[in-house]
Amino acid sequence: MKDPIFFKRDLSWLSFNHRVLQEAQDESVPLYERIKFLAIYSSNLDEFFRVRVASLRSFRALKKKARKELELDVKPRKELKEIRRIVGQQQNSFGLTFREEILPALAREGIFLVRNEDYSPEQQAFARKYFFEKAYPHLNPVWLRPEEEPPFLKNKGLYFVLSLEGEDALALVEIPSEALPRFIPLPASDGVHALTFLDEIVRFNLEEFLGQKVIGAYAIKLSRDAELYIDDEYSGDLVAKIRESLEARNVGLPTRFLYDSTMPEDILAQLKEAFELSRNDLIPGARYHNFNDFFSFPDPAAKAELHDAPMPPLPHPELEKAPSILALLKEKDAILHFPYQKYNYVPQLIEEAANDPAVRTVKITLYRVASRSAIVDSLLKARRNGKAVTAFIEAKARFDEASNLFWGQELEKAGAEVHYSYPAIKVHTKLLLIQREEAEGLCNYAYLGTGNFNEKTSRLYTDHALLTADPRLADEAAQVFSLLERKVLIPHCKHLLVSPFSTRSGFVGLVDKEIENARNGKEAYMILKMNSLEDENMIAKLYEASRAGVKIQLIIRGICCLAPGIEGQSENIEAISIVGRFLEHARVYIFANGGEEKMYIASADWMSRNLDRRVEAVIPIYDPVISQEIRHIIGLQLADNTKARWIDAKQMNSYKREDGPQREAQKEIYHYLQEKLK
Repeated sequence: MKDPIFFKRDLSWLSFNHRVLQEAQDESVPLYERIKFLAIYSSNLDEFFRVRVASLRSFRALKKKARKELELDVKPRKELKEIRRIVGQQQNSFGLTFREEILPALAREGIFLVRNEDYSPEQQAFARKYFFEKAYPHLNPVWLRPEEEPPFLKNKGLYFVLSLEGEDALALVEIPSEALPRFIPLPASDGVHALTFLDEIVRFNLEEFLGQKVIGAYAIKLSRDAELYIDDEYSGDLVAKIRESLEARNVGLPTRFLYDSTMPEDILAQLKEAFELSRNDLIPGARYHNFNDFFSFPDPAAKAELHDAPMPPLPHPELEKAPSILALLKEKDAILHFPYQKYNYVPQLIEEAANDPAVRTVKITLYRVASRSAIVDSLLKARRNGKAVTAFIEAKARFDEASNLFWGQELEKAGAEVHYSYPAIKVHTKLLLIQREEAEGLCNYAYLGTGNFNEKTSRLYTDHALLTADPRLADEAAQVFSLLERKVLIPHCKHLLVSPFSTRSGFVGLVDKEIENARNGKEAYMILKMNSLEDENMIAKLYEASRAGVKIQLIIRGICCLAPGIEGQSENIEAISIVGRFLEHARVYIFANGGEEKMYIASADWMSRNLDRRVEAVIPIYDPVISQEIRHIIGLQLADNTKARWIDAKQMNSYKREDGPQREAQKEIYHYLQEKLK
């Protein structure tokens, strides 16, 4: 047999971001949602360069011998070249979509994004006034001279590089997009809405501002390495190290220099030399950068049809009317599906625990905390009411470190017991434990979920959360907290799979069971939904299952390093990816188990980091009603023929189109849960 095929992780991620771009290109998507997907694509790509490309550059700096000793199976120079090629293609497509589809579509709605060359006399007067009243105080032009130290370019800052008449040196002017709105309404006739970029107002006024003729003004943007590079996490105060390192994120080495592709070669060469950029740093772009600012693109027409139809979060059929959530859980389990159902039951559960005289302790893991958190407010109330509160806060959650540390500090001030990151490992599991004194002793109630305790993302990410007092699950959630509090070295769990201890071996055992059943002529299949499938050992195990005749259906939102549909390797595996109005975030693992199906939900993907370098919990679903409910939701996703794309051996992202009625899983899930209220 030939060596198995594995897609490169970073190239697969670029394929995922292409699916995001496809949503911006889909004319059936409402106009302002298409604009939002352009912003998402741009924001994703920024983070990719700041994190993944930065890592590849670090690998490239290592000698081949060192990479071999570290078992890094990567050829960074080759991968960086391929990344540059793919991103170039996508950026061209992005630009065409914006110029030839989005702008004309806005114009048809009477909304015009006006360049400074096209300002009317009235708009010119407005632009002059706005510039000198609003923008001028924030501008500080600097020269770029060969014999002088170049100015520092801020991460993601927007600048104009200026070629001035009679000057050999270039000038730099920062566009003050942090201080001022990126989009400015202009005067216009009735029925017409005119907007302009802040960039255009600055560009229009450059000559009067500088008192010199401007030959050319070219927009640039620099992205910087976002890694914190905290050495030796086993010694010293990790939280202090992270606090000190956060500022360094904004002064990291360059990872992408985006420039207006109309810039003359000699000017680009001067910039390359001045800022010590490599050829791989240079990415040609269009007239405007930082398209993630389109998240706040104004809607002056205020037409409902330009946006997705509202899908307000639904009440839960039992939790909504329950006088006590804890009393309900004593009788039966409950499942919540976000963002389709309301999230406020979670802070409400903590609030109830805070007010219940019989509750002794509340424990929680916090991976990404909202900037304004009802969850933390409820925890603080529990402390004020004398409950013992323990919070495990992941201080290394990338880009949320500052928020997490702030809330950790607030909880500590209130007298909560706060634990921070383990050395060399992240705590990614989503657990809440409430311990209540009852007639039979101390009873455990648990929330075990696939998503963060974050009110903001709960409106955007699809997740499942199991609420239970089942001792098989709640008591083992308590074991995980004993691990986090350093009371035990290994949690004693027979039902939960817990990374980095038993998740990998547990999943391997479940796959092996399907292989054995297939070879014995029994029913054998798997339905696996996750964000990312990257671990080569788990992928090899799926290839083995496919060769044994196990039917495997994958729903993978993002990275998929498995190549489906290859004869002799994966012909029994099919994979789809769903990209729609909500971000698919839940992990669900279903195994035929010889006709007695086993189902798990989890915070963990099949990535090496989730299996081996994070604390994760994989939760079996024992309640048959809840299992049937999740199974129905997965069935709707497998039937999607509108937002689903095939993941194939060529990563073409072709839409899954089938004869028959149009099926869109996210809408159908909402209607399914709506019907359950009747």
